[in-house]
Amino acid sequence: MERSSTIGYILIFFLFLGFWFFNKDTVQQLENQEQIIDVNEDSINLNQSSNVTITSDYDSIHHLHKINEEIITLDNSVLKIDFTNIGGIPKVVNLLDYKKYDSTNLLLIDSNQLHFEYSLPLSNGHVLNTSELEFETIQTTDNSVSYIYSNDGSEIVQTYTLEPNSYKLDYELSFIGFDRKVSPNNRYAELNWKSKIQQLEKTAKDERPVTSVYFKYAAEDDIDYLSETNDDDEILTSNVQWISFKQKFFNHTLINQSNFKEDGIFIETKEPENENDDYVKDLSAKLFVPIESNDVRENMAWYFGPNHYPTLKEQNIGLQKIIPLGWGIFGWVNKGLVIPIFNWLDNYFSNYGLIILLLTLIIKLGLFFPMYKVYKSSAKMRILKPELDEIKERTKGDVQKAQQEQMKLYKQAGVSPLGGCLPQLIQMPILFAMFRFFPASIELRQEKLWWADDLSSYDSIFDFPNGFEIPFYGDHVSLFTLMMTCVTILFTYMNSQNSGQMVGPMKTVMYVMPIMFLGFFNNYAAALSFYYFLSTCITIIQNVVIRKFVIDEDKLHKQIQESKKKKVMIKKSKLQKRLEDMAKKRGVDPYTGKAKKKK
Repeated sequence: MERSSTIGYILIFFLFLGFWFFNKDTVQQLENQEQIIDVNEDSINLNQSSNVTITSDYDSIHHLHKINEEIITLDNSVLKIDFTNIGGIPKVVNLLDYKKYDSTNLLLIDSNQLHFEYSLPLSNGHVLNTSELEFETIQTTDNSVSYIYSNDGSEIVQTYTLEPNSYKLDYELSFIGFDRKVSPNNRYAELNWKSKIQQLEKTAKDERPVTSVYFKYAAEDDIDYLSETNDDDEILTSNVQWISFKQKFFNHTLINQSNFKEDGIFIETKEPENENDDYVKDLSAKLFVPIESNDVRENMAWYFGPNHYPTLKEQNIGLQKIIPLGWGIFGWVNKGLVIPIFNWLDNYFSNYGLIILLLTLIIKLGLFFPMYKVYKSSAKMRILKPELDEIKERTKGDVQKAQQEQMKLYKQAGVSPLGGCLPQLIQMPILFAMFRFFPASIELRQEKLWWADDLSSYDSIFDFPNGFEIPFYGDHVSLFTLMMTCVTILFTYMNSQNSGQMVGPMKTVMYVMPIMFLGFFNNYAAALSFYYFLSTCITIIQNVVIRKFVIDEDKLHKQIQESKKKKVMIKKSKLQKRLEDMAKKRGVDPYTGKAKKKK
């Protein structure tokens, strides 16, 4: 590898390093807000077909009454939802096309995991909490259910409609006759929504850094989210179209067709105190429904489903942006190139190892012609190496003179010393795009390849015993990452042997880089390491084939020698002339940098 190509790889490495650190969520935890109302989720332990004793503040005599829980189920081809009459809410949500890591049913929401209630401050000083109320079922069909709570001429009606073959659940809410009963100082229903996010993948530790609360302001195209790596909270100050409790590969999202309009919407994420707990995080939101008339109606919807890019995009609300595909050009590469190719291959092949191989070959083929300049530049630099060494020997440390003669030689031979650098950078957007694409692709979830049982997670062939962990490496050994590191070292060695120009610190850096990548990728998706392994292997094969069969170095040498016979005038740039003039005015020799002797 010539010096310029080496510079290109080093630049790619440091940009990759910066990209990695930039995408680590470094948002500092905000000051905890006093406005959040803590609800003891264990205070109501609901089991199917059980009698539950509830105290309702709305009852004027504050008597105890028993609620007999009834479960109604709606389902379609992809979703099964159990509803409870206690609070009139979804209780269990089962995604039928997916399984948990342990092969059990994937319950996106399980019993007692979801707390969803409306609190209405009443003019008599009491608070009406819907989670403590028994709703009556007033209508059921194959795809819908309606619940009503009635008291003294006031009604709360909740209607759910499950669309066919869809992860979307339409949700209509009505408050009737409450405008005369709510407190004149707090004329709104406060919606408290909390979810204890359960582990669905290999480890909760793996899910935790990619789980958070996402949201979209109605007036903005982009989305925002709370810190994924720290406890965080925020008060939202504008209309919100939707709020999503997003996990690694799934989410449940509450959408308001007319937006949540009240200022002061509060969202929060909390990690468990013990990182070894088997649940991921506690996510919560507090929203408001204004009680401004006798009949208040809110048209909302739930999305219970996978973080699958085409499926989320079909919702037409920008929900697909919760998938971390990278910012700027890296996201464009994923959305405009990688995802369409991947989905096209997925239509024809079922083996994801083969799909990744074909994807790699297609990308390498597309990059062949830009990279051909790198190979040709490498060949020219190898041919010129003896003459470059001779120039260094002849000039004996005169850097200025050596540079002038080298530039003249490059000009005669038609070689650009940076010719191999810029084409290397063409690969950078794809390199980084893949870094985000594979770990976020639900298509790879639980897909097996050889020893890897899940291409979306790391492929451990050995777990260190007794909780032992190597800093910056992890508690296991991923074989695909080892393979990627080995072929990268081999590629570096082959290039150094071919060019002979990597010496000193530069040579050391080129060998240290693969070792550092070993630490980066050990805990990442096996598919990512497999892709980089295949990509490097194909690059090695390309180099060998082009050198042996495409580029005739003897013919190229003759062309260079013919070009050298031509007289070449090295023109000085305007900047170079200006610098020389400035040096002369200061009495400094512009070629040696030494002060001129006074006569």
